[in-house]
Amino acid sequence: MKRLLIGASSSKIFHLNEFAKELINLGIETKVVFDVDFSDGFPSRKIKHWIKPKNTFKKLIKEFKPDIILVDRQRHFGLDAIKEKIPLIIHLRGNYWKEMKTARETIYKSFPKKIALNAWEKIGDQCFKNAKIIVPICNHLNEITKQKIPNKKTFVMHQGIDPSNWYNVKGMKLEHPCIGLLQGAVIWDKTKELLILEDILEKLPNVKFYWVGDGPFRKEIMIKLKKYKNFEWLGSLEYPNKVREYLSEIDIYALISGLDMSPLTLLEAQLMKKPVIATNVGGIPELLVDKKTGFLIEKGNSEELIKKIEEILNDPKKSEEMGIQGRKFVEENFSWKVITQKFIDNLKKTLDK
Repeated sequence: MKRLLIGASSSKIFHLNEFAKELINLGIETKVVFDVDFSDGFPSRKIKHWIKPKNTFKKLIKEFKPDIILVDRQRHFGLDAIKEKIPLIIHLRGNYWKEMKTARETIYKSFPKKIALNAWEKIGDQCFKNAKIIVPICNHLNEITKQKIPNKKTFVMHQGIDPSNWYNVKGMKLEHPCIGLLQGAVIWDKTKELLILEDILEKLPNVKFYWVGDGPFRKEIMIKLKKYKNFEWLGSLEYPNKVREYLSEIDIYALISGLDMSPLTLLEAQLMKKPVIATNVGGIPELLVDKKTGFLIEKGNSEELIKKIEEILNDPKKSEEMGIQGRKFVEENFSWKVITQKFIDNLKKTLDK
């Protein structure tokens, strides 16, 4: 592979640019573009592209001449790579099949939204069917992918991170002791786990919980939790600067999720030397060392979460040591330098099979 073209979504283009820098350092010419700038159509949010599809893809290919195209979502960009007969790699970040099912049962119930979802599903199925390789973001998702598409070549590429971006800064003032919750409210199976905080907020009245994140299910959470004085929603924070300020100030980072594959926030919090507590679901256990960089707890177990919060808050030495070990663990296993070299090695092995 001499030239790699990456078609990125808006939410992941920052991280894929970091990935590209490492690829370039290793001698692979790499270009990252915002996918819909070059290929878009129905059922895009940009209605004008339904009538006149956005497609400057051929010009991009003619100019850059990629050997391989990588995408981080199944959209028109991937379809165009298939049409041009350029090998396509899909970096799969979530359980696509479960997420589509959940979307159909929750926020895509109306007739127009059903039409849109069916169209996206058709595009996704074509991308999966014709992709050269699917690259799930964790081992847990790799097993799911093998079950769903048993004859497709796969290998794992965990989310990478640049440790130099994560250092303590001043700026945000929070009440202490406090727990940081940094997670969206986009997928209900993930978000609904936050409702166990009702019991915790009552039993830990002197511990402040700050939630950062947003999405269509925010209201469902706020209806239940906003009445507690020790709970505060901070909305969305500018990435990465404001997120860095937030993580600098919290005492513990807690990821209370019902479904997750490779949450970057766990890596960020550990790089900020914060002890972490996370639910033992999906790919989360791959991103921390239980009892060393933090604690894994079982989903729905509020008593266990309370116990681990108190254990860390009551033992500053343990908190500090977990923070030190957390940064070391992420630097050694998830820096872009490490992840990129693994990607190149695994790609070569997979293509040679």
